[in-house]
Amino acid sequence: MYYSHLLGTGGALPEQVIANNHFSYLVEDADEWILSRTGIGERRFAGENESTSDLATVAARNALQNANISPTEIDCIIVGTSTPDMCLPATACMVQKNIGAKNAVSFDMNAVCSSFIFAVETADNFIKSGKYGKILVIGADTYSKILDFKDKSTSPLFGDGAGALILGASPERKGILSSVIKSDGNGWELIQVPSSGSRKPVTSETIANKENTFKMEGKKVFIFATEVIPQIIEEVTTIAGIKPEELDHIIPHQANVRIIDFISKKTGIPKDRFLLNLDRCGNTAAASVGLALDENRRNGVIKPGERVLMMGFGGGLSWGGMLIQF
Repeated sequence: MYYSHLLGTGGALPEQVIANNHFSYLVEDADEWILSRTGIGERRFAGENESTSDLATVAARNALQNANISPTEIDCIIVGTSTPDMCLPATACMVQKNIGAKNAVSFDMNAVCSSFIFAVETADNFIKSGKYGKILVIGADTYSKILDFKDKSTSPLFGDGAGALILGASPERKGILSSVIKSDGNGWELIQVPSSGSRKPVTSETIANKENTFKMEGKKVFIFATEVIPQIIEEVTTIAGIKPEELDHIIPHQANVRIIDFISKKTGIPKDRFLLNLDRCGNTAAASVGLALDENRRNGVIKPGERVLMMGFGGGLSWGGMLIQF
């Protein structure tokens, strides 16, 4: 049996820093208002001519450098995103060209903010089957391109970025030890861009009505997240044969610090075990888990031998998690 070992990680953030005070046109004392409700202090927005594939390409190159492998060694590229460069072709194919991974089969996955976790799960199964030896997984999103900047309940939450990892096959029992992904289509309406596809094509009327921008029922999503995250922790650790208190770190989807506070109290897991970057990056959607993973590997917080649980949740509704032994 093969196990998926982590060979390298990479991240990418746009240069443009957007402080909370940018949203002063929406609410008084914007910095305090946003920080107290979300834990977000600033975020990065892509430039006018900067796309999801651009950020994904930088993250991919950084991961390749970190793993010290050539692009031609990559057998498969999976990009998890809900803000692709275009509805077709796949953003992954653009990344493939940009990095010169000529031998890789390339495709996208969309589970909204869970996209990275779903993509890593898919890559893990490819490796376990013996189908591929090295797989590049990227979570990348540019939500600044789809936000309604007159909506104070959503526009201050999000930032842009990309996080990547490379998995390789090994017989040693290490790397990804257990995983769970799930979805519930009954909640699909809670997170959506109404006019963005065949259900309601983009027209001048839908643009005027802001139906081509991101919509979310925040309170209901908060309830959903606080219900499923403890389940993820329990299920993933049970499958791996350990207890939640034996986890060294948890990398959650970086949506709102209030969610993390709630989960810490509900599970009894100390908050300092949750690795967060949303204070500096905001909610980077599919990029959030990969970005935090890369940052904490490079700065030495995650050490060899430690057990780290990564988790995501988002539209669909979708959620999932996995345990990695470093």
